Amino acid sequence: MDQGKARTPVKSILFRAATGLLLAGVAHLAGAAQITSYDMARPDGARHYLLATPDQPAPGRHPLVILLHGHVGSAAQVLGRERIASPLSMWLHIADREQLLVLAPDGLLGSDGKTGWNDCRSDAVSNPHVDDVGFINALIDKAVAEHHADPARVYVMGMSNGGIMAFRLATESPARLAAFATVGASMAAKSSCAAPTMPVSALIVAGTADPIVPYAGGDIRFAMLRQRGSVVPVEEAAAGWRQLARLPAAGETLEFPHRDVADVTRATRITWGADPRKLQVALIRVDKGGHTEPSKVKRLKWMYRMMLGPQNGDVEIAEEAWSFFRDKQAGLKP
Repeated sequence: MDQGKARTPVKSILFRAATGLLLAGVAHLAGAAQITSYDMARPDGARHYLLATPDQPAPGRHPLVILLHGHVGSAAQVLGRERIASPLSMWLHIADREQLLVLAPDGLLGSDGKTGWNDCRSDAVSNPHVDDVGFINALIDKAVAEHHADPARVYVMGMSNGGIMAFRLATESPARLAAFATVGASMAAKSSCAAPTMPVSALIVAGTADPIVPYAGGDIRFAMLRQRGSVVPVEEAAAGWRQLARLPAAGETLEFPHRDVADVTRATRITWGADPRKLQVALIRVDKGGHTEPSKVKRLKWMYRMMLGPQNGDVEIAEEAWSFFRDKQAGLKP
């Protein structure tokens, strides 16, 4: 396939209750970005990605947000083009409103036959052995050269395996990123990568009752999937990025207002660094939360909550991430 060859453009479809196998109670939200499908030739073979652009793009450079799906996920799922959709698809509405580019690449198949990312876990034996850092850097270059992305305002957000991949990108390509965010993820405990040496603003979101990626660290487990590697405690990962940014140990704590008495979870944000235009590290701890993205709008059905744990409904995580990203640019110093 030719590098950057576009497939057929499609208009992103907003979910309705009748079409949602996974999500319930999704309201119609006006304004969504235009999605185009692309292929890129890489040394590892053809790679696929989706690019969402504002419906009526303004002239000039646009911030770029890269979304990384989890293990067994896809770019289409992250952007809401499959029935098992992600709350991260709320980025489509943010893209149209805020004049963003939103790029969602597909991971490759690992030895377990499932899609994923090569994310530094040396003990995750089924991860694909490909140059995903090089692939994503090539996507950034292409977005800057051909789609008017602002090279100083590139952000990455990943869920689960995609979140661990976001940690790798921040470690190995820190100068390319203005900030990154992870959900349901931590850093590799047994890592094939060097430790980070340059600070990057980080938003880390995790549930204390995550049944797959343990908040307190340890082995990753899900159903019959084994040998998925291990991670350090989430708070240890946050502390490492805070220390690298030379931020004080005391952070500012905010408890999000609780919206639903039936929601057993509670969300608390701790932010280190007072100025959103400078380096910051933030941890959103979801007490009793599972392996799910918090969302007020895109609610998981009970069968998935049974498998993945409770979903917090006090935070719209894409909006929270954009609020964290908005004022940050690449190259911030401690």
